[in-house]
Parts: sequence; C-alpha cells; structure tokens
Amino acid sequence: MTDVTGTVSGGTLTLADGLTLTRMGYGAMQLAGPNVFGPPKDRNEALAVLREAVERGITHIDTSDFYGPVVVNEIIKEALYPYPADLRIVTKVGARRGDDGSWNLVRDPEDLKAQVRENLQHLGLDALDVVNLRLGTVDGISEESLSEPFGALAELRKEGLIRHLGVSSVSDAQLTEAQAIAPVVTVQNLYNLANRQDDALVERCAAEGIAFAPFFPLGGFSPLQSQILTDVAGRLDASPQQVALAWLLQRSSTIVLIPGTSSRAHLRENIAAADLVLPDEEIAELNKIA
Repeated sequence: MTDVTGTVSGGTLTLADGLTLTRMGYGAMQLAGPNVFGPPKDRNEALAVLREAVERGITHIDTSDFYGPVVVNEIIKEALYPYPADLRIVTKVGARRGDDGSWNLVRDPEDLKAQVRENLQHLGLDALDVVNLRLGTVDGISEESLSEPFGALAELRKEGLIRHLGVSSVSDAQLTEAQAIAPVVTVQNLYNLANRQDDALVERCAAEGIAFAPFFPLGGFSPLQSQILTDVAGRLDASPQQVALAWLLQRSSTIVLIPGTSSRAHLRENIAAADLVLPDEEIAELNKIA
C-alpha cells in the first residue's frame, strides 16, 4: 500500500505527537466469522473493505487479536502491509477466546504482556500505536483497581513496544487511576443515542483532549430502533444509521467513530455519515431518545 489518496469528512483529532486519527475510523471486528469467531465468509471482500477504507482516507483502524481470534489481525496485515505512513492501528488486550468461541477476561500482567506481543506478531509491527486495556465484565463496568494490569502495559510503553495507552469499559474513577500511572489518549466505552450513561465522561474527555470512541455506536448486537430516529432520517434523506453516527460526531469534538462492517457498500454508507450535518432542531429531537 502507498499513502492515502482520498480524504474522509469529519476531520482529524491529534492526541499526542505522532498520533493523529481521522474522527471517522473503521472497526475491524466484523471481519471475522459469525459471533466474531473463525474466518470470514468472504475473505476477499474483507481484504477489499480494509483497502477501500484506507483509500478513502481513513487513518484509524480499531482491532484486537481476540477478534477471530487472530483472524482479523492477519487479514489487516494481508490487506495493508506495508502500512501507510499515516495509518494508526488501535488494538486492545484483556481477553482471550475459548475453543467454543467464549469470551474469557484475562488481565494477569504477564498474560497481558503476552497478548501485546501476539498483536505485534500478527500485525507485523515493531510497536503498537495504541493499546487499550479492556476492563469491566460481561455485565458492564466494574470498579476494580486497574493498577496492576495497566501498570504492566505502562512498562511495555517504557520499553517502546507500545506508543500510547487507552482504557475500555471504565468508570470516571478508573480513568483517574490510570492517568496517575501513564498518559491516557483514548477511552472506549458503550455509548450511543440510546445509551448515554457516560455523558459526563464524554464531557471530561473533551475537556482533557482524550479521544472517546463509543463501541456499539449503532447498538451492536441490539441495533438502535426508534421512531424518532426513523423520522429524523426521513426528513434528512439519510439512513437511521447515518443519523446516529452523525449525532455522535456532533455530540463532542473528541468523539471518534469506529463503526464496523464486512461490506464495501456499508462502509461507504458509514463514511458518508461524516458529511451529514444535523440541524439544531433535529439534534434536540434525537436527544429525546435517551
């Protein structure tokens, strides 16, 4: 691959020296098979989606070695290596997959270090741009101390294997605890039009220059369904999904989006959401959903 030839709307966000992300990014999770497990149904289409995302100007790809597992990172490497100079790959650690596809939370410091090295190997990198520590449980955020697991990643940052650190599924207090250990450039939490329990954390990230990446921006396994959303989309001649993504981009200047898809047509629809400007009256209407 060569340098990006396209431009994507939505602008960019510079979080640190050498770390600038397009606010419209791409989440690679859906490139794996059903339930994010095993190979994709159409590997050639998966490769094409990644290449088109970069060609259209996206410089922010979100992934993890536990997608597949390993499958997605190997597809990213096959599609994009050698990587464009401005491409930033954000990965996460804190879980492993069982042989049955189960999600097993693993935050032992030594295992986390092994997970980082596995991401490096499968992506073909010497250092990872950003590594997010996945916390919480299957039921959501919990308030356990992150000192030991985050400290282990901070050690790898000092060694040069990780350039920047982030956290995922965290509370306000846990973000503060992490910042006392090492700089935090990204937060990944559940957030969308219908799930706004992290409004205060979104505001905090904006005030402190931290990227807030909502996972499940379109509802994830329970897609957003709202008559208000449908009505607003109809008035704006857009899809409900585009409106939901545009609302997030306008919600905060440091929100970055990582919607996922395994098709080029859907990728183009997601990218087009960055061109959609929501009038104030429509935003007020959408805010009623929460």
